[in-house]
Amino acid sequence: MRETVLMIGFGAIGLEVAKRLSGDSDARLIQIMVRPGREEGVRGQVNGTIQVISSLEDVDPLPDFVLECASHQAVAEYGPYFLEKGIDFGVVSIGAFSDPDVYDRLAKSSRSGGAQLCILPGAVGGMDALSAARTEGLDDVTYISRKPPLSWTGTHAERSFDLESITQAVVIYEGTAREAAKLFPKNANVAATIALAGLGFDNTNVTLIADPNATGNIHQIEAKGAFGEMSVRIVGKPLPDNPKTSALTALSAIRAVKNRARHVRM
Repeated sequence: MRETVLMIGFGAIGLEVAKRLSGDSDARLIQIMVRPGREEGVRGQVNGTIQVISSLEDVDPLPDFVLECASHQAVAEYGPYFLEKGIDFGVVSIGAFSDPDVYDRLAKSSRSGGAQLCILPGAVGGMDALSAARTEGLDDVTYISRKPPLSWTGTHAERSFDLESITQAVVIYEGTAREAAKLFPKNANVAATIALAGLGFDNTNVTLIADPNATGNIHQIEAKGAFGEMSVRIVGKPLPDNPKTSALTALSAIRAVKNRARHVRM
C-alpha cells in the first residue's frame, strides 16, 4: 500500500518534491497546503489528482505523513495539530527549533499523539555519525558555510555588507547556531540540524562566509570528542529556482518520504 503524503508549502523545495513523487510507486502526494490566495497558481503546476488547500479544515482524508517545506512559522503552527492526531510530521525548516518553546511544544505533541517528529538532514550528511558520537562524548562542533555573495541576498548580511561588491571571501557571521538560525532563517537550517544532532544550539559554533570564488553551497562540519575526530565537506548545487537552497535539501525530503514505505531503508 502506498504511503499518502500531505505537503505544507510549495516553494522551490515543494515543487521539486511534487515532481519527483509524481507517479512514484512507494508514496503518493495527495494534498498540498499553501497560503490563502495561492491555490489556483499551484493547481496549474501539479497533477490534477492532487488537492491544493489552504486550511486545516480542508484536510481530507488524513494522510499517513505530513512533510513541511514552508517556513519556521508553518512548523510551529501545524506541527502540533498533526502530531496530536497521531500523524508523523517531517520538518525541513529545522531553524524553527532555535526557539526552544517550538521544539518543546512539538516534542510534547509527539508524545501525546504517539507520532514521530522527523528531523530531516537536509543539505548535509554525517548527522547519523554526529548523533552517534554524542552518546560517547562531544567536545567541539563547528559548522562553516561558504556561499557566493548573492546567495546571502535578503538576509541579515545586507545590513553590514554590499554583497554585489564583495571581491574576496568575507566572514558575514560568527557565533552560535541559535543566533545564526534566527538571523539567517532561510540559510541556516543546516546549522540548526547540526546543533540538534550534536551539542545543541548554544554550544555549536557557526561561521558564515560570502565567497565570490565558491562554486556552490559549501558546508563543512568539524567535530572532536571521545569518539575521535570527524570532518565532513559537501559542495552542493543550489536549486535552479532558489539559489539559497541546496538541491540536496529537496532530495533529502524525497528520500524521507520514500523510505517510510520501503521494507529496506538506507
